[in-house]
Amino acid sequence: MRSGMVAVVGRPNVGKSSLVNALVGHKVSIVSPKPQTTRHRIQGVLHLPKGQIVFVDTPGLHNKTPRALNKAMNETAAGSLTGVDLVLLVCEAGRWNEDDELALERVLHSRCRAALLLNKVDLVADKSSLLAEIHKFSQRHDFEFIVPLSTRSRDNLEALTQEILARLPKGPALYPPEQIIGHSSAFAAAEIVREKLMRSLRQELPYSLAVETEKFERQGRITHIHCVIWVERESQKGIVVGAGGQGLKSIGSNARRDMEQQFGGKIFLKLWVKVRENWADDTRSLAQFGLAEEP
Repeated sequence: MRSGMVAVVGRPNVGKSSLVNALVGHKVSIVSPKPQTTRHRIQGVLHLPKGQIVFVDTPGLHNKTPRALNKAMNETAAGSLTGVDLVLLVCEAGRWNEDDELALERVLHSRCRAALLLNKVDLVADKSSLLAEIHKFSQRHDFEFIVPLSTRSRDNLEALTQEILARLPKGPALYPPEQIIGHSSAFAAAEIVREKLMRSLRQELPYSLAVETEKFERQGRITHIHCVIWVERESQKGIVVGAGGQGLKSIGSNARRDMEQQFGGKIFLKLWVKVRENWADDTRSLAQFGLAEEP
């Protein structure tokens, strides 16, 4: 039996959360086409006949940190490199930029055992170029392994799992066999609502939103969930609610469907939109939403 913690790091929008979901076989992290969707450190547990892998999904590391929220996300990602057995540095095959460089520097600084994953190889027209890319990165660091893969087509995911398991220490499982996610149902509910907001709202507004679960109460097969959507300005509240409340109603309906699938049973979901000015630059608000340490 082998078990261990595996941090998944990289710049925003390289597919870290989708990869973790695919490896675990369950939706443990929300996903959207927008970068910086993941804000917290999220654990997903893969149970195998000969071991257990606890994946730690992290916010994307990025150079531009104009707000306290951005700094907190970088700190969360960097902090995930402490106390893990292996780090998976994810980049996009054929694309490398300054945020990738930052992520690599953080990994090297951590002195953790690390592997490199070249994701989205299904988008690479000339597959022979991957060999040159693998060789280039092998010169930069003594990675445990370098694996080209595609989350979308599931290319090399099984091979990746075996590579990871072989490098974990021998020991008992860290989580019971029925547990797949390492966070609470209340947190998962808030993340589901935030995912629907990320997918529904345009431009920068989703980055001015936070979601907090105020009530999560099971009554037999019925679960009552109350979530507050926090915005930074009164004008943003109107955009989220929409004309005649239709925007908020649509977000609630989409979120409720996902919750019923994830939690089972009937869901009664209530959403409110409240204003807290400049919460993304307020350390107390960030701490309240679980995005930073208490000031």
